Amino acid sequence: MRYRTYGAGVMCVVLCVVTLSYIYSLRNAAREAALSSFQASRVIMAYQQSVAKKLKDQKYSMLFVGDIMLSRSVAKKIYESGNPLFPFLESADFLRSADITFGNLEGPISERGTNQGSVYSFRDDPKTVDALTYAGFDVMSLANNHILDWGNVALQDTLELLHDRGIQTIGAGRNDAEANAAAIVKLGNAKIAFLGYTKTYPKTLKATPRSGGISDFDEGRIKKVIEEAKRLADIVVVSFHWGVEYRKRSTLEQQNLAHSMIDWGADIIVGHHPHVVEEVERYKNGWIAYSLGNFVFDQDFSRETMESIALKATIKNKKIVDIVSIPININSDFQPHPVGL
Repeated sequence: MRYRTYGAGVMCVVLCVVTLSYIYSLRNAAREAALSSFQASRVIMAYQQSVAKKLKDQKYSMLFVGDIMLSRSVAKKIYESGNPLFPFLESADFLRSADITFGNLEGPISERGTNQGSVYSFRDDPKTVDALTYAGFDVMSLANNHILDWGNVALQDTLELLHDRGIQTIGAGRNDAEANAAAIVKLGNAKIAFLGYTKTYPKTLKATPRSGGISDFDEGRIKKVIEEAKRLADIVVVSFHWGVEYRKRSTLEQQNLAHSMIDWGADIIVGHHPHVVEEVERYKNGWIAYSLGNFVFDQDFSRETMESIALKATIKNKKIVDIVSIPININSDFQPHPVGL
């Protein structure tokens, strides 16, 4: 009986030792796991901070050019060359060097529609979308006085062709919502919102909830749209087809509207329609290029219509830190090329 009691006591001690050892090993394992998890968290945090710093320090560029018309005599040059990329052979490298490239498409891309009766009605061959893709355009404004030259069916073809190639559009659409929507482009850690308007069409041609057309250029609505775009994006760009043709200076009406749009939240305003270059202005924290002039156009009757500028904006840490104007010359084949680059 004594031996049984002694044996049972030994077994209890052994069990206690084993249990304590197991508990101790579990505590060590938990401690090591916690330490490993903490170290992993520190590594992840350090990586995220490194990425955030790189994004903050990274510089990006946006390039804006003026009117692009691929019809009429430009179309003839394309046909004679046998190369649909012909208009941009002298400028594609320059255009593609930017992170975002923007232009105003002066006319629809389609084989359909009915000529609306203008003396100057433009309609581009569908193959020209290859040229725009080759040139690296990311966003194009359709808010101008030629986009409806061949009616709504040609506008719809234009939208479809551009969107299929990944080119975003602003200023016109298949309905009111699309015509007035901002195109949002992500650039590093920044969001850029693009809006497009024109005052060269009557209000009867603006889009409705059930029909296509241009954006609504009512100033009260523009104010609300810009304010909303500013809530969605870090930088707001407004493209405006306005002004007086062949005039080298903006009008007081343009200046007042441009200043108001900056006050409402726009950061850059790029203008076109006069076919010649107008002034670039710094107003408060915004920039206004009243007219960039022609980019691809066949107006070879004057030196002024064969010269233009590209506007280059540099972005860092979600802000515009620099704006420069780059001179553009258009040669006798209506091919633009940057001067001195």
